[in-house]
Amino acid sequence: MSKPHWRHAHAGDLEAICTIAARIHPDLAERPEIFAEKMRLYPRGCRVLATGGEIAGYALAHPWMRHQVPPLDYFLGRLPDGADCLYIHDVAVLPDHRGGAARAYVTEIGELARSSGIATLALVSVYGTRVLWERLGFHAVAPDAALRDKLSSYGASATYMLRELGK
Repeated sequence: MSKPHWRHAHAGDLEAICTIAARIHPDLAERPEIFAEKMRLYPRGCRVLATGGEIAGYALAHPWMRHQVPPLDYFLGRLPDGADCLYIHDVAVLPDHRGGAARAYVTEIGELARSSGIATLALVSVYGTRVLWERLGFHAVAPDAALRDKLSSYGASATYMLRELGK
């Protein structure tokens, strides 16, 4: 079996992405069309964790605005002009393949952000994963009332986090 590696996602990966999403995020379900839209709008930020002929995870990111959280299971329509962050919508990896996968994706997506002139990564930590994201250089941001309201659909432990990218 080949070593797991992130590769660009394509339309043929959508079924595997949806299967993994249903397993990893049973309480944060999103329709396949939502994933497909993100893949269409910003294919450079959408990856799958390939291991041999299998897909063991996926990660989706797109340009966005800091302190703005896209609602779950909601169409973006288009990406914002003047985006000031690369928003990591989701990183979901099957348990047997988690050792270092998130770190490798964050490294790749950080390089993509820098090459695009974006100096910040943003995400919402769910399911108590804040410590993992802190180890990867993210810090929690105290939400104002509007952000707190948007975070509510992500679950009780949802935390908005940012990572400033070095030069």
